[in-house]
Amino acid sequence: MFRILYIEDEKEIGQWVTKELTERGFEVRWLESGEGVEKYIGFADVVILDVMLPGLDGFSIGKRIKRENSELPILMLSARTAVEDKIEGLNFADDYLTKPFHPDELVARVEVLLRRYQKNDDVLELQHLKIHTKELRVINSNDSEEIQLTGKQFYLFQYFIRHLNQILTKEQLYEGVWGEAYIEGDKTLMVHVRYLREKIELNPAKPLIIETIRGIGYRVKL
Repeated sequence: MFRILYIEDEKEIGQWVTKELTERGFEVRWLESGEGVEKYIGFADVVILDVMLPGLDGFSIGKRIKRENSELPILMLSARTAVEDKIEGLNFADDYLTKPFHPDELVARVEVLLRRYQKNDDVLELQHLKIHTKELRVINSNDSEEIQLTGKQFYLFQYFIRHLNQILTKEQLYEGVWGEAYIEGDKTLMVHVRYLREKIELNPAKPLIIETIRGIGYRVKL
């Protein structure tokens, strides 16, 4: 299931687009402004971004997203039809769609962006693992078997891979994977890390891949 970060302040349009995308098999995180967008970037496979937003406009937010992750595809939405606006958007975004639009066209454009960014598969070798980073297939090099991850394990490991060698706090991980504010004392993240270690570590009791940073969070080192 591909994940879409959708930023749109008009409630009626936002509800309609979210419903259409969800019914077509996407997981959608809908924000009504770009405030705090950085913490959701790790969630997304593609961003759908409206130009007219409260506070910072879509152009500013899109450039900020690309600075954080240049490989995250962005589809701009706008009621503006002026060539100048399209050119400004396409200076950083990957596609530009004017309102009104048919949901079939929106989905078709999203799928094109996903194919474009998924087509070149890079293999990352990490301890005994071979990780196909675009589709996040995880292979145990010792026996060439694929390690089957659940949805949340998949997203959690993907978030680690996107932030290799970085110490990630529990708050960053929870907000990036679950898209919600972390509540101190919640064991959800710890439990998922334990289950993930049981699948990817040779010895989960002495993990070499997911390192615990005491009092802070976790790190995956290359």
